[in-house]
Amino acid sequence: MEILLYPHEILLKKAEKVTEFNEELKNIVNQMFETMYKRGGLGLAGNQVGILKRIVVMDLNSGKENQGKEQIILINPEIVEMEGEQINQEGCLSLPGLYKKVKRAAYVKVKAQNLEGEEFTIEGENLLARAFQHEIDHLNGIVFIDRLSPIQKRLALQRYKKLKRDFERKIGKR
Repeated sequence: MEILLYPHEILLKKAEKVTEFNEELKNIVNQMFETMYKRGGLGLAGNQVGILKRIVVMDLNSGKENQGKEQIILINPEIVEMEGEQINQEGCLSLPGLYKKVKRAAYVKVKAQNLEGEEFTIEGENLLARAFQHEIDHLNGIVFIDRLSPIQKRLALQRYKKLKRDFERKIGKR
């Protein structure tokens, strides 16, 4: 799978609810994990690989010795509870090389479905809470720089234009 780079139009669209829980969905999820690990990300949303479905894969151990042992799969996730506040650095596979401090909730409770369509809830604090919010934002057509002030976003986009050119040259695109 190819990770779409900002400002690709699919990244700015709201993803649709998954209604079929089948082998195709499992294959998509497996390919998303493979793509995420290849690029060293902690999470990946369907939009980022051109699939406008509400699918998120995550592994906070990506790139570490125990990679793959704590995979999180969220189908049709929605945040049902948020508390506290944290401000930390964020990056994104769709904005390679760009890192900015973003304000997020410190605790998040998410309702989602698994690969069989069964509902469950999952809670996260700190980095996990941040990752949940970041990936669910993607499903809603929001990228992390949209959470910055207008001035910060403009400066980030100026920096990103150069980073994107360098990244595309590195991977052989024009």
